[in-house]
Amino acid sequence: MNYAPLAVAPSHAGAAPTLVLTAHGSADPRSPAVTHAVAGRIRRLRPELDVRVAFCEQNAPNLQDVLVELQTPAVVSPLLLADAYHARVDIPEMIAASGAQVRQAPVLGEDSALLTVLRQRLSEAGVSGDDTDIGVMVVAVGSSNELSNARSATVAKLLRVGTRWAGARIAFATGPQPDLAETALRLRTAGARRIVIAPWFLAHGRITDRILDFAGAQGITVSEPLGSHNLVAATVLDRYDAALDQRVVISA
Repeated sequence: MNYAPLAVAPSHAGAAPTLVLTAHGSADPRSPAVTHAVAGRIRRLRPELDVRVAFCEQNAPNLQDVLVELQTPAVVSPLLLADAYHARVDIPEMIAASGAQVRQAPVLGEDSALLTVLRQRLSEAGVSGDDTDIGVMVVAVGSSNELSNARSATVAKLLRVGTRWAGARIAFATGPQPDLAETALRLRTAGARRIVIAPWFLAHGRITDRILDFAGAQGITVSEPLGSHNLVAATVLDRYDAALDQRVVISA
């Protein structure tokens, strides 16, 4: 990945660069539906901004095609929670292949605004911070990147702050340990009489369906994913603004 100075600073370039909201893509239609819904919220929060939707795979339009067609300054804003393979490899490669001069914004990460949404989803599932018998299992997608997994694990720790829960732990739906069964056992050992899964996902899909299957067999409640929410849209805009402040672009 090569970096080059931006020829014209965005504050002097007239219209703001296009925000290309880029998701991984999924064969499950619920996932791209959330991406489009988040894009709609971004447009309502910042009406003057040109917002496009793109996907790395499985859904259209493809990111590379969008960038080739744009031919205007743009920021690729990943609709991704983890700074893992898709953000580090897939998206940069597609940007390079397009030949476009664009910035890539940071992923959403473990933003406090997203933790607020996660707490809201738990509340909607009947979980209170004063529930002393609750064990919350934050379930994320695992990665081959250990740092990414470690950052995902901080979500459970941050989520428990200020609560009276028996515990809160991370579990990975794919890849590394601990998996769901191991984490459920650890929470029960810590004194949790009721376990609730909080999916650290933006949308439902095939992986969340597997989580629901596990939960159903275990009698475990599952809250909704983060989904389309103004705080998700606002976090995307924060990352977009951060990319503009870097004054660098990714070049092919």
